[in-house]
Amino acid sequence: MKFPIPLLPGDTVAMITPAGKIERQIAEHGAELLRNQGFRVKIGSHAFDQDGIFGGSDLSRSSDMQLALDDHSIKAIFFTRGGYGSIRTHTYLNWSSFFKKPKWLVGFSDITVFHAYLTNHQIASVHGVMSAWFEQEGQLTGSFLKMMDVLRGKKPDYHVMPHQLNRNGNATGILTGGNLSIIQSLRGTNLDLLPRGKILFIEDIDEHHYHIDRMIQNLKSGGILERLSGLIVGYFTNITDGEIPFGKTSYEIIKEAVDSYGYPVIFGLEAGHELPNYPLILGSKISMSVSDDQASFQNI
Repeated sequence: MKFPIPLLPGDTVAMITPAGKIERQIAEHGAELLRNQGFRVKIGSHAFDQDGIFGGSDLSRSSDMQLALDDHSIKAIFFTRGGYGSIRTHTYLNWSSFFKKPKWLVGFSDITVFHAYLTNHQIASVHGVMSAWFEQEGQLTGSFLKMMDVLRGKKPDYHVMPHQLNRNGNATGILTGGNLSIIQSLRGTNLDLLPRGKILFIEDIDEHHYHIDRMIQNLKSGGILERLSGLIVGYFTNITDGEIPFGKTSYEIIKEAVDSYGYPVIFGLEAGHELPNYPLILGSKISMSVSDDQASFQNI
């Protein structure tokens, strides 16, 4: 696995919009907060474009990202937001220059598309907050500050409150995953999850319970879940019933799907579509440990 070099004061970073459109004020304020951290910031030429739900046309979004991938003076790419559109942007990209000198890609939600690609190509990336969540009520969020620590080279170490649905055990593996809806949408493509030796992290937002079940059953019937080394479950935010109640919570749906496997499972990681949304180095090797009174994982 290749790890981009840690960020240093004075480094240049990019901020681009690869998916949904972003309000200029939010992204520009995010760029200013990055400058306050000691970085030079290049904002994509099309970062504030709008084309329906997208932050500009597929070609303009991919043009900004291609320039950021190819520019070796840029040490990290921060995405302004998720939404939808990364898969369309991805189809236009040439990663050959990036592979020669990888840099950090930072974001979550729809950005899972790029995380999936990089993990499959043995390059680490950061599942972390985007511009709207750098600051809340005039204060830098703990999630942003922890993400800055990770990008500067600090290894994260997480202790999660015990949960009644956890499954005890110990495991090591490569951390992968992100948004469940995106993971499921990539099945059958060259971005599909390669589960052997992996510890999968999942989270989601704004779905029905039966949608969660359908996606989890897809991973189960496709042989993904049975080949994992471990599972870490983050926020499942604003998950609702359809017209007829499903009868189980999101966590209960997931637990049922993995009941027949023996690897450890952690529920309740503070990562996903809520704050705190703590950073994860996807593509890194981690060790996880779960018992009746503790649940933790750390980079090794």
